[in-house]
Amino acid sequence: MADFTLVVGNQNYSSWSLRPYLALKHVGVPFELVVVPLRHGDTSERIKRQSPSGRVPALRHGDLVVWDSLAICEYLAERFPSAGLWPADSAARAVARSISAEMHSGFTALRNTLPMNIRAERRKEIPEDVAADIARIREIWRDTRQRFGEGGRFLFGAFTIADAMYAPVVTRFRTYGVTLEGEEVAYAQAVWDLPALREWADAARKEEWVIQAYE
Repeated sequence: MADFTLVVGNQNYSSWSLRPYLALKHVGVPFELVVVPLRHGDTSERIKRQSPSGRVPALRHGDLVVWDSLAICEYLAERFPSAGLWPADSAARAVARSISAEMHSGFTALRNTLPMNIRAERRKEIPEDVAADIARIREIWRDTRQRFGEGGRFLFGAFTIADAMYAPVVTRFRTYGVTLEGEEVAYAQAVWDLPALREWADAARKEEWVIQAYE
């Protein structure tokens, strides 16, 4: 039995669940994945058995439970420092934490209007507030790649928590046909090419659960 258990929501829709999944895959430690379908009659009860917050994701490690995507990623960075989940350089690390926190707490218009739905391919009219979120994310990608991306395909060259935090946005941009240019295209493709993300996307496509609010 694996020492780690990651409890997640629907893989097609749960953007917050995807983030620690990618971090765990990067670390390379064996873990059990428990998927709890959201918005079912017993969803709250099932999640409460696993997470004190009553929300997913949650990471169980022995008697310890860590909840919240970013907190889980931070815990993994501390437990497995050789995995390089944060950049080694202090300036790069500060920026990585800043843009991860910005994603964690911001971009509400984007989340509400363009929910993650890996199975779908559709176009939507983009309101001004969503366009502003998209513009800011594209700016983050370009600026970070220019300043810190030498030596690899990701925001800080090698894969970090920052890439895990922005991975659900990559899926959203694919789903809704958001136009990218230059370095943004290359970065989004690098994230999409992650074997762990492809595994997650394959599982999402096989799910039979449907949440109509996200369709």
